[in-house]
Amino acid sequence: MNPEAPPGDPGSAGIIFCRRSADGTRVLLVHPGGPYWRNREKGGWQIPKGAIEPGETPLAAACREAEEELGIAVSGPAEPLGSIRQAGGKAVAVFAREQEVDISSLVSNDFLLEWPPRSGRRRSFPEIDVARWLTLAEAEEVMLASQRPLLARLAMLVRDRDAASRPPPAG
Repeated sequence: MNPEAPPGDPGSAGIIFCRRSADGTRVLLVHPGGPYWRNREKGGWQIPKGAIEPGETPLAAACREAEEELGIAVSGPAEPLGSIRQAGGKAVAVFAREQEVDISSLVSNDFLLEWPPRSGRRRSFPEIDVARWLTLAEAEEVMLASQRPLLARLAMLVRDRDAASRPPPAG
């Protein structure tokens, strides 16, 4: 799985944060703010992500976007999960990072949007209106369809990491 954006594609990058819990792996998903996503629960949740700036690596872009959208510092290593192509055609390089994130203290940046459309008035909306820790099964139910393959990739990464950390059988 190549974490780089395809040639000629400006690309985006994101991070899927995960943590271990008693009921298995949980992932942090975000719900976009603004009027277009307001009533979209199923198929609206996603990973924090955004455009890769000129001269920026996909991992640096993913960390920057998470910091801007969630108001947190990304700490420690992240592992590549490969790229996905979203429904609109945009390529997204994705990384997994096991990190505890306190969702009660998240602070998102804002964006301006003409609202209502063609009104000439610009309003400010948070880029992310809420974040939640979800089990992989819960995430499968509400995540953008184009990002759902990330859940299987993450589950495989966690299984492989757990298998590598187990002591060899005695004998």
